[in-house]
Amino acid sequence: INEDMVAGATFLRTHAESNGRLGAVGFCFGGGICNMLATRVPELRASVPFYGGPATEGVANIKAQLLIHYAGTDERINAAWPAYETALKAAGVKHTMHMYAGTQHGFNNDTTPRYDKAAAAEAWKRTMDFFAATLRK
Repeated sequence: INEDMVAGATFLRTHAESNGRLGAVGFCFGGGICNMLATRVPELRASVPFYGGPATEGVANIKAQLLIHYAGTDERINAAWPAYETALKAAGVKHTMHMYAGTQHGFNNDTTPRYDKAAAAEAWKRTMDFFAATLRK
C-alpha cells in the first residue's frame, strides 16, 4: 500500500456523501487495477473487475468480495482464471465469476464492434445488485 492509496481510501470513506463503504469497478486495464486494489486496500468491501487480469500476488490479503465478469472468447485473460480461482478459494475470498458465452474482451464497451448489448446489460445489472448488497447500509 502506498500513501496515495491510503489517503484516497480515507478521503472516500470519510467524505460527507459517503457511507464509509468502498467499492471499485473497472474495465480491461481498470479491471486489473480493481484486482490489484483488492490486494492492497483492506478497506475495500467490493470489487468488480470486467475482463481484468487477475492479481498474481497478495490474494491472501483480499478482504473485499469480488464479482468477476469474463468474456467467453477472451483466451488471454481466461487462461489465468483456473490459477486465480484456486488462489481465491485457498484464501477464503468470497467471489463469483460470470463467463459471458460468445462475448469478446470489451463486450461492455458500446463504442466498439465487440459490444454485446445483452451481456453488457446483464453484467451491469449484476454489478449494481452486487454493490447494493455489499455497499449500502
